[in-house]
Amino acid sequence: MPLKIEYVRKGGQVIGSVTSGYSDNSTTVRDSGGRIAGHTSEKFSTTRDAAGRLVSTNAASPGMLLKKK
Repeated sequence: MPLKIEYVRKGGQVIGSVTSGYSDNSTTVRDSGGRIAGHTSEKFSTTRDAAGRLVSTNAASPGMLLKKK
């Protein structure tokens, strides 16, 4: 399965992107500058920030990693 990139917009402006389709069911989240904001894991239902710290232990939600502006 190929990788799928979805862009996250707020008011017409791109604030980040979500890349999914990895073989381990993880997702990579990038901010508007292209820097990695973190990763999610469907397998373990976790969300980790760019430093590897747990953000959520019960939800694999990319939205938790994009800063509200």
